[in-house]
Amino acid sequence: MRKLLLPAVLSALIMVIAGCSTGDDAVAQGNTFQFVSPGGQTVITYPAADRKPIAELSGEDLVTGQPLSLSDPRFAGKAVVINVWGSWCGPCRGEADDLERVYERHRDNGVEFLGINLRDDRESAKDFVIDRNVGFPSIYDFPGMSLAALTTPTSVVPTTIVLDRQHRPAAVFLKAVSDAELDEVVQRVAAEPAGPV
Repeated sequence: MRKLLLPAVLSALIMVIAGCSTGDDAVAQGNTFQFVSPGGQTVITYPAADRKPIAELSGEDLVTGQPLSLSDPRFAGKAVVINVWGSWCGPCRGEADDLERVYERHRDNGVEFLGINLRDDRESAKDFVIDRNVGFPSIYDFPGMSLAALTTPTSVVPTTIVLDRQHRPAAVFLKAVSDAELDEVVQRVAAEPAGPV
């Protein structure tokens, strides 16, 4: 009986493992591990007619400890770029200068930036902000609670989400973002009409 049971258990185990595998469309193949969404997309855009507002996004300001919220007056009626990051994340360190350049270029054109610092030591995260002269605020979100408000894929760090002026996701980057690609999307979204579509 045991001899018959062992092959059956092994077969079931192989089927479970095979059923949980994600195939080549979930992880980029090569010498680095990089998550890619199903279908291989690392950049997802949403047509204006299909966008839905995200829930209230709030938490504690990483640097000041004061309440910080997407509903604060500084974000009202503006396109908002949300960047999920951690000081422990190599690609986050690599994209920090690109994000800051796009922020500086567009902040007087109705665009704000908001970071979400995830799973990080607070002092290390503060040092990251100071060392890189990051000019926009971040929510300190060690447990990831503020991410629940986002209705977009956020399964990788860094993730950058561009919200339109009604705070609806217009584009999501599930990877480190470059100055040029973010700049193009921010310009397009900031130029959209402010009213309902």
